[in-house]
Amino acid sequence: MTDLIIKGGPPGKDGLVAAVSKESAGWKYVGFEVYQLQAGDTLNRSAEGNEICLVLLAGKADVRVDGQEFTGIGERMSVFEDVPPYAVYVPAGGQYEVAALTELELAVCLAPGTGKYAPRLIAPSDVVAEDRGFGSMSRRVVNILPEQSEAESLLVVEVRTGGGNWSSYPPHKHDRDNLPLESYLEETYYHRVNPAHGFVVQRVYNDDRSLDETMAVPDRSIVLVPEGYHPVSAPPGYDSYYLNVMAGPVRTWVFHNDPDHEWLFGTKPHKPHER
Repeated sequence: MTDLIIKGGPPGKDGLVAAVSKESAGWKYVGFEVYQLQAGDTLNRSAEGNEICLVLLAGKADVRVDGQEFTGIGERMSVFEDVPPYAVYVPAGGQYEVAALTELELAVCLAPGTGKYAPRLIAPSDVVAEDRGFGSMSRRVVNILPEQSEAESLLVVEVRTGGGNWSSYPPHKHDRDNLPLESYLEETYYHRVNPAHGFVVQRVYNDDRSLDETMAVPDRSIVLVPEGYHPVSAPPGYDSYYLNVMAGPVRTWVFHNDPDHEWLFGTKPHKPHER
């Protein structure tokens, strides 16, 4: 198994399923944790030097951040429901508490911060959902914490891809601090698969192929993208969900397409009245 995969296991201490830190990944910006809590369980943490986006992947909870309460939040019971998630922004230095009201799958997305912004609720009505791609490159994208929203480092997005389709495709990368042409962003993928006994395929590769890994990724696994292109394929019969966390020195997503596959952007079928 490649070092780019962190496989989820049964819930451990405090319900932790899988985690990556800046130190464990050997990079500077992104941390990610996912928890599986039972109704009545409580998770208490300090944000310390990180800003945090708490994403209620599935289930309902009461969330308290520095004395502010967001009660009874959460709507969907599965990441595969066509419903955007609830999320809560936690500034660096803040203290948060999550009390599960039902079985709860909780993502904790971390990146460096100074405490510039106040805690806030990010409701489904606050996010932008879009269909991206076409044909077998179609997927549903939900921008939870895009660059247009207030944050210091974090970018958070989720994507659902039907079985037989490709996502994060045509392949792109964002591993050079070369604005305005490309931004440097570290990235994690948290994968869910439906049915859960299936897998998705993810390739992570760079231009000179000094990094070139193709992975069969099981349900509840994290994939690290330290550099390079990173497409995902959902095999027929198995739907894909993933949560992306990105951060870098500048909070903007400017990507570079793999030139070998950029021609695919010109293959979209047109209606007779379209050009």
